[in-house]
Amino acid sequence: MQENYQPLSIEQDVQAAWETSGVFNVSESSTQEKYYCLSMFPYPSGRLHMGHVRNYTIGDVISRYQRMLGKNVMQPMGWDAFGLPAENAAMQHGVHPADWTYQNIDYMRDQLKQLGFGYDWSREVATCDPDYYKWEQWFFLKLLEKGLVYKKTAPVNWCPNDMTVLANEQVIDGCCWRCDTKVERKEIAQWFLKITAYADELLTSLETLDGWPEQVKTMQANWIGRSEGVEMDFQVPELSQPLRIYTTRPDTLMGVTYLAVAAEHPLALKASEGNPAISSFIEECKTMETSEAAMETMEKRGIDSGIKALHPITGDSVPVWIANFVLMGYGTGAVMAVPAHDQRDYEFANKYGIAIKQVIFSKDGGADDCSEQAYTTKGILGHSGEFDGLTSEQAFVSISEALENAEKGIRKVNFRLRDWGVSRQRYWGAPIPVIYCDDCGTLPVPEKDLPVTLPRDVVLDGSQSPLVAHPTFSKVDCPCCGKPARRETDTFDTFMESSWYFARFASSKAESMLDESAKYWLPVDHYIGGIEHAILHLLYARFYTKLLRDEGLVVCDEPFKRLLTQGMVLKDGSKMSKSKGNTVDPQELIAQYGADTVRLFVMFAAPPEQSLEWSDSGVEGAFRFLKRLWRQAYLHNEAGGSSVALDKSTLTEEQQAVRRQVHQTLQKVTHDMGVRIIFNTAIAANMELVNTLTKFTDDSDNGKAVRQEALEAIVLMLAPIVPHICHQLWLELGHHEALVTASWPQVDESALEQDSIELVIQINGKLRSKISVSAQATSEEIQALALNDEQAIRFIEGKTIRKVIVVPNKLINIVV
Repeated sequence: MQENYQPLSIEQDVQAAWETSGVFNVSESSTQEKYYCLSMFPYPSGRLHMGHVRNYTIGDVISRYQRMLGKNVMQPMGWDAFGLPAENAAMQHGVHPADWTYQNIDYMRDQLKQLGFGYDWSREVATCDPDYYKWEQWFFLKLLEKGLVYKKTAPVNWCPNDMTVLANEQVIDGCCWRCDTKVERKEIAQWFLKITAYADELLTSLETLDGWPEQVKTMQANWIGRSEGVEMDFQVPELSQPLRIYTTRPDTLMGVTYLAVAAEHPLALKASEGNPAISSFIEECKTMETSEAAMETMEKRGIDSGIKALHPITGDSVPVWIANFVLMGYGTGAVMAVPAHDQRDYEFANKYGIAIKQVIFSKDGGADDCSEQAYTTKGILGHSGEFDGLTSEQAFVSISEALENAEKGIRKVNFRLRDWGVSRQRYWGAPIPVIYCDDCGTLPVPEKDLPVTLPRDVVLDGSQSPLVAHPTFSKVDCPCCGKPARRETDTFDTFMESSWYFARFASSKAESMLDESAKYWLPVDHYIGGIEHAILHLLYARFYTKLLRDEGLVVCDEPFKRLLTQGMVLKDGSKMSKSKGNTVDPQELIAQYGADTVRLFVMFAAPPEQSLEWSDSGVEGAFRFLKRLWRQAYLHNEAGGSSVALDKSTLTEEQQAVRRQVHQTLQKVTHDMGVRIIFNTAIAANMELVNTLTKFTDDSDNGKAVRQEALEAIVLMLAPIVPHICHQLWLELGHHEALVTASWPQVDESALEQDSIELVIQINGKLRSKISVSAQATSEEIQALALNDEQAIRFIEGKTIRKVIVVPNKLINIVV
C-alpha cells in the first residue's frame, strides 16, 4: 500500500474499473427489489456548476446506499437539451444549436464521470434527439384524438427580443426572465393541453404523496386553487351576450356597485370604438406584467366603459369599468366588484368615486365599519332585501338557489389552474406535428411520417423562427387531399420534454414510447432537485404521468414517491452565479483535491434541504480527513494488518469501548442515511470514529482485529459518499471483491452492551461531576449514587433538594 493518499490516480483507476465492468447498468430481470433514484437532469450549458455537483452527489449517495442494501438500483442520466439558450449561443458563436448542444453534452458527461457518479449510461437520452421527441409528437397526436389538445387565440406574454411566448412565471418585474426585455401582451394562436381536465385529481392526489415536503404540496395546491362559488350572468342591453362572472362570495352580491372587465374583453373592444381614451388605455394594458406578484403590487387603474349591465336580482343598472387588474386569460375576463367587502375593489372605488354599499355586518357586534377599509369577514347580511338577517353561509345557499331558479346562475367548482400553452415561436425545440390545409383543415402528421425533424440548413438571426420561411419545412402536401398545405412552425415548450423523461429512462431502447420496463421501474422512488421546480415542472410531470396512465403506458398515478428539494450553494451569503462573479469551478477542485474531497465537502457542509455556504477551508478540511483515513489504513497494514479472527470473549475494556463506538456509529449512520436522509451527521460520526482510532495503539491480536473491523466499517459507511478512496482501501484491507458489490454492514447488538456507563451530574443544569454506574442500575440507585458523589455534595450541602431528574444513559440533574 502506498504511503500517501493520491486521489487522482486512484479515481481514474476506479472509474475505469467501473466502466469496464458495467456494474451500474441494470435490467428488469433482477429478482431484487427495484429502486429508481433520479436527480433532475441538467441543461447542457457547457460546464457543471456547484449546484449540479451537490444535486447529483446527493442522488449518487442515496443510490449507492440503496444498492448496498441489496436493491436493484437504477440511476440514469440525460440532457434537457432543447431551449432558447442554444439558439442564442448559436448566433453568438456562429455554430448550429445542435453542434453547440452535443459538444456541451460530451464535456459535461466527462465531468460527471470524473465525479464518480454511478449512472447507467446505457440509458442516456438527450431530448433534442429525434428518437426521443418522436414519441412526444406521437403522444401529442394521441391527446389530440382524445380532445385533450386544442388550439385557440389567446392573450399571451410576448418577449419582442426573443420573439416568443412566455409563461407568467417567466416574467420577472415586467421583463423577460432570460433577456430582461420589457414584455408585451399580444393575441396569438397557440396550442394548449387540457391540464384543467385533471385539476381535481392533481389536487386530491397530493394527499397520497407522503414522501413529499409539505411546502411543495402546499405550493402545488395553491397553484391549482380549487374554489366553490357561483357563476352568474349580468345582462348587458347593448350586447347580445351577458357578462358572465364567477364569485366565491355570492353573499355579497347585493353590494355590487360596478363590474370590471379585462382590456381584451369584447365589451372593452366595443367601448373603444370611436373612443380614443379607451383605446389608449387598452394599449397601455398590453405592456403590463401579469404575474401574480405584479398584480398584487401594481397601481390599480381603469376607465369607465360607458356601458351598463343589469344586476341579476334587483335589475338595477351597474356601470362596467375596464380595469388593468382583470385578465382575459383567467376565468371569464370579467369580475363583479363589491368595494365594501374586497380591499382591491375598495381602493379602486375610492380612486374613481364609485359607490360603496355595505351588505355584510359583524355577527357579534364587533367592528365592521367600512369608512377606512373593506370589511372582508363573513357575517350577517343587511341592506340585501329578502336576504337580510341571513349569515354569509346561509346566504351562499339562498342567493345561489335564487339565481338558479331564475336561470341566471349556477353553483360551480372552479380552479385557478389554466390550460397549458405549449406553443413556442422558436427553432430549437420539438416541432408540433400538425398540418394546415385550406380544404381539409387542421390535420395530424401521419404516424408513418414521425418524427417531424428540424432542418439543419437554417440561419438564426433573432428576427423570427427560421422554420416560418424555410422552403422545405413549412411547405408540405396535405396527407388527405394531396394539395399544397402548410406545416405548423411552432415548437413545443421545453417543459414538454422534461415532463416524461423519467419514464423514457426506464424504456430508453424501446421501439415505442414506453414498454413494459416503464411499468417495472415507475414510479421513481426518490427524486432530487431544486425547490425552484416545485410548481411547473413537478405539476406538469404529475399531469403527464396521469395522461400516460390513461393511455395504458404506465400503471402508476404519480411519478415520484419521495421528493428531496436540495438547498442552494451560496458564497459570501449569495447564490453562486456568473453575473456575481462568485462561482467555483468544480473542475479545478477535482484537479487539486480529487472528486472524493468535493463530494465529501458538499455532503458535510449542510443537510441536503438547507443552503450550503461555500468554504475553501471546509474543502481543505475534507481533504485532510481523507488523508487521515488513508494514513490509519496504511499504519494498520504496516503493522501487519489483522491475520487473527476477533475473539469477543477476551476483549479488554478499551477494546470493548472501541467496538462499542464502531457499532454505535453504524447504528446512527444507518438511521441518518436510510431514514433521515441526512449525511453531514453521518460523516461527523465517522470522523469521531477515526479520531478514536488514532488514539487506539493496541497492537495485540485482538487489538489489530478491532482496528480491522473499525476500518472496514468506516470504509463501508463512507462508500456511498467517497466511493473511490473506499474502493481502494477495501482492497488494501485484504478484500478481493469490488467494494461496489459489498453489502451494508450489520450492527452487532452484543457490542453495544456494556457493564457500566458514565453519567453527567448537573446541579441546576450546570455540569458539576461525572459518575460511573452499572448499566443495569435503577433510577433510584443512580439517584443515590449522585447524591453521595463527593463533588456534588459540595454544591448541594446545606440546600434544599427540590427534585432529582434522571435521564437514562445520559445525566442526573439535581435541582436545589
